[in-house]
Amino acid sequence: MDNAGNGFAGNTRSGSSTNYAEMHKLGNMPVDVSGLTRFGNVSEDYWKMLGLLAREFPNRRAAFAEIINLQAIMNLPKGTEHFLSDPHGEYEAFAHIINNCSGVIREKVEAVFGETMTRQEQDAFCTLIYYPEKELERMKKQGQLHRGVYKQLLERLIELTRFVSSKYTRNKVRRAMPEEFAFIIDELMHAQKDEDDNRTLYHSKILDSILDTESADDFITALCELTKRLTVDRLHIIGDIFDRGEHADKIMDLLRNYKNELDIQWGNHDVLWMGAAAGNMCSILNCINNNVKYGNYEVLENGYGISMRSLVLFAEKTYLVDDGMDPLKKAISTLMFKLEGQMVHRHPEYQMDDRCLFEKINWEEGTVEIEGVVYPLKTKDFPTVDPADPLRLTPEEEEVMQELQHAFMNSVRLRHHIDFLYSRGSMYLVCNENLLFHGCIPLDGDGNFEQVRIWGEPVHGKALLDQLDTAARRAWSRKDPDSVDLMWYLWGGYYSPLFGKIIKTFERTYITDESTWNEPKNPYYRFNPERRTAKMILHEFGLFSDRSHIINGHTPVKKGESPIRADGCLYVIDGGFCRAYQKTTGIAGYTLIFNSHGLKLKTHQPFHSLQKAIEENIDIHSDTEVVEIEEHRVMIADTDDGKRTRERIKDLQALLDAYRSGILRES
Repeated sequence: MDNAGNGFAGNTRSGSSTNYAEMHKLGNMPVDVSGLTRFGNVSEDYWKMLGLLAREFPNRRAAFAEIINLQAIMNLPKGTEHFLSDPHGEYEAFAHIINNCSGVIREKVEAVFGETMTRQEQDAFCTLIYYPEKELERMKKQGQLHRGVYKQLLERLIELTRFVSSKYTRNKVRRAMPEEFAFIIDELMHAQKDEDDNRTLYHSKILDSILDTESADDFITALCELTKRLTVDRLHIIGDIFDRGEHADKIMDLLRNYKNELDIQWGNHDVLWMGAAAGNMCSILNCINNNVKYGNYEVLENGYGISMRSLVLFAEKTYLVDDGMDPLKKAISTLMFKLEGQMVHRHPEYQMDDRCLFEKINWEEGTVEIEGVVYPLKTKDFPTVDPADPLRLTPEEEEVMQELQHAFMNSVRLRHHIDFLYSRGSMYLVCNENLLFHGCIPLDGDGNFEQVRIWGEPVHGKALLDQLDTAARRAWSRKDPDSVDLMWYLWGGYYSPLFGKIIKTFERTYITDESTWNEPKNPYYRFNPERRTAKMILHEFGLFSDRSHIINGHTPVKKGESPIRADGCLYVIDGGFCRAYQKTTGIAGYTLIFNSHGLKLKTHQPFHSLQKAIEENIDIHSDTEVVEIEEHRVMIADTDDGKRTRERIKDLQALLDAYRSGILRES
């Protein structure tokens, strides 16, 4: 809100007037209305805001103390942001990247102990920070822990924590500490030598007490977790948490328990599960198909309690086993293409009639014609298909689908995870001059914004993503049928910003000729290396600074390609966690670090295993490329938090004006 003169808004809302005689009720704060008219008209909403603010800061002393505090905070360096994308269910590799903060923890250890610890000691120390409970357990079993080692570990962790906390206020660091240990850790971190060395003795006695009470394990674990919390201030997950890997559910649990700021930009695999949880049958079958393809029954049955029994029994009873195609795969595919065909006919606005290939099968010959070419199918086994009405489900198929739909919609753990995706997620995010989204911004063949019809209205760019974000939320909160259906389109639609390709699931399922498998991409993927395109998109989202970037994932960066595009305006950071992609990429993908000094691109090698990480102190090898150095260190005043803090200071100054003028009484 724009404040003028002595801190009050200049205009009321159209058609409203402020009843100053009622102002004394605001926030239970007494208001002297005499003389108020000399300040002009004041909006009622603004008075309500001041009344609420007065509850928090009931007098001038409290208000100006907070102003001083906020102005001081504005001059601290910005916190570190950590960008990851496409974990795809690879829990162990993802958890390790979270624990080592894409190698930033190791950099901090080297900075503090590079001259006093050997490389081997640093490796072991880093492993302790990443996995304190498991590493302490291993050290105990091998007889490596005794009083002297415990004391050394505590002292080193205190020194490291003091280093990583240096750019935060003491109050913020205190809030990051586990409550039960906060006072003691705070004392240990801020102990200073004095004239008689009393503080050093005090510090030593605290350590002795920790050891005497056998609470060293708990303190070490607390200090390790605090170090990780202070190393990264905000985590950005740029989509595709689900599918391919075995434990997307564990990744979701990890994120739900993450202590710092966290946001998620939905990926097409995420909205697929969101649509499935909302009851969309096409989304349900695609979820099952993906997990059967990668052998991940565990996430369905053990992770979310979704039984496959009825589907498996139906497949074994109904389909042949002697033509080289698995009966379960046949059952899933037939159901999927029947229901997707019904979906496309129900929604001609999707413009996906050309994908209704199931209806074009020659059932007698076992072939299908695509773009004038006839291809033989892998199987002729379609016992549930009526050639006169190929998209109709049989009563048994209906029963199987009803059971699966019930299982997805009533999985308590899945519902908790989807609730979390909605509470922390969105189609895109603008944060600190950066634009984050998973897939693409649909463009036309000339590289301009594509006009896409949503609910009959042509929209593009930011308006398109805003409309789709609203529809996705309506699908979950209201179970609106058209919005629930749209979740399937977001999974695999050509103009879906989360996908942006022509999906070829039918061809990959039934046709051996791999030339039919290629999925033509939206022109965005052709134009995104160009600076003009990146700037056009950034401007569309209100970003005009030279420091602005697009950061997205979705597309693995292949060997020989660069993740840095558009002259440094765009970064593609598909995390490469998915093992299936690592032969194509040659690495385990990229992450990005944005701290007060600039941007660092991290290139990661594949993760071996949690067991090797702990037993052999094997970290993920990461190469660091400093891709952008800030001319002046970025302070909180330069960030989105800084903008909000400036507004808060203006409001507090208005509150001070009200106290000083006597309009609001202090208490």
